[in-house]
Amino acid sequence: MKNDKVFIFDTTLRDGEQAPGATMSPEEKLEIALSLERLGVDIIEAGFPISSRGDFESVKNVARQIKNSCVCALARCVPKDIDAAIEAIKPARHKRIHVFLATSKIHLQHKLKKTEDEIVDLAVKSVQYARKHMDNIEFSPEDASRTEKKFLYRILEAVIKAGATTVNIPDTVGYITPQEYGAVITGIRNNVPNINKAIISTHCHDDLGLAVANSLSGVVNGARQVECTINGIGERAGNASMEEIVLGIRTRLDFYNVSTNINTKEFYRVSRMVSKATGFVVPPNKAIVGSNAFRHESGIHQDGVLKEPRTYEIMSPSDVGVSLSEGLVLGKHSGRHAFKERLKSLGIELPDEALDKAFVQFKDLADKKKETYDEDLIALVEDQGHLASMAYALVDLISTSGTNIEPQVVITLDFKGKKEMKKSTGDGPVDACYKAIDALTKLKPKLLDYAIKAVTQGKDALGDVTVKVSIDDEVLIGRGASTDIIEASAKAYINAINKFVAQKNLRK
Repeated sequence: MKNDKVFIFDTTLRDGEQAPGATMSPEEKLEIALSLERLGVDIIEAGFPISSRGDFESVKNVARQIKNSCVCALARCVPKDIDAAIEAIKPARHKRIHVFLATSKIHLQHKLKKTEDEIVDLAVKSVQYARKHMDNIEFSPEDASRTEKKFLYRILEAVIKAGATTVNIPDTVGYITPQEYGAVITGIRNNVPNINKAIISTHCHDDLGLAVANSLSGVVNGARQVECTINGIGERAGNASMEEIVLGIRTRLDFYNVSTNINTKEFYRVSRMVSKATGFVVPPNKAIVGSNAFRHESGIHQDGVLKEPRTYEIMSPSDVGVSLSEGLVLGKHSGRHAFKERLKSLGIELPDEALDKAFVQFKDLADKKKETYDEDLIALVEDQGHLASMAYALVDLISTSGTNIEPQVVITLDFKGKKEMKKSTGDGPVDACYKAIDALTKLKPKLLDYAIKAVTQGKDALGDVTVKVSIDDEVLIGRGASTDIIEASAKAYINAINKFVAQKNLRK
């Protein structure tokens, strides 16, 4: 068998964002989309335009900026959905409409209340309607894995005849097993007469932890597109993880005999970017991009790796963009040019004004830390990248706490050039800090979640804080980084508030 190409269809911005609490700002979506393009993703599903005005504008923004990847928009088999999708991706150089309709008995009887004939008719008309506007049309029979086979074959044949160029086979509820899913793909190839006119795609959910296994089983049995997300985020337990699928194919080329266009060295950076945007921390034991993925604790393992890495590593850390450097990357005596070149080597290019701000912050950080690692630089730039659009900016913070004294914080914020100070106490320094910020901003965010982690090792490690807050029924993610965890906590909280202010101004 020849080495076929498998198309990678990323749905981080659409299905990934449907994970509870994973809402991303338009700026974050564009940043991730550009990184996905750099990664080599073939199709980027940018969103579901009809779902909200914000999603529509976000998809349109991505469509304007992406040059090489195909930009896809999702739509139900409803004319107004398809119209919105068409309009949203109009600026894209390469575009696709993805229409979907449930086909399993349980959905037909309880959700749609339609007959099989009505479903086929609706699917065909929707594909034909979308096809009038572009040639690249994907159709998904939702809950395909629980759809009766004869009906699945029938509707796929009908939509391909109507003009669908890709037919996606969703395991919408993560119910199927790898053996069964592979058999479904084989059954489609053997029983849909015109299947050679379309690409078969997989879209598997991880409710039973089988999304990647099912997707790869689909590839083995003839699927040539895989729908997946960075870090496997998505509805409920998530989607198939792109990094696991791609590295699985690459590492076991002898078995799969297929290839992708993905530049795997970008995985670690993009994984971190998505984690920060969604507030979902990547588990240390996560395959490929987890912090423990290439660490060895056992003495026997360490000895083996030192003698020959392949004894316990089936892939190199550098294959996924994990730095092998253990020494100082940059220090307080490093110049702007060296700083810029180091960022460039990490895949980060900033405009001059943003670079100047980041360099000043780097110098401050280098004065505080003995060693500055790549991870510190990435966290610093990501933190700085959100300062430009800040309504509120942290000017000064003084924190006093101890075993037998009430924690007290004095904080100064800048709002549109005006500086205001507030003193507050609380159950702890972070609580006191947030109370002071609430008083200064005259907002009362409800803190839903708070997480802190060290970016690198050592007592002087940069602290990376992520908060999830609710303001006027809107859930927002905020992030902040500093060697001082109270300062990092304040930055994260202010970041979430600034997102709320920005969204409020956008709606005016």
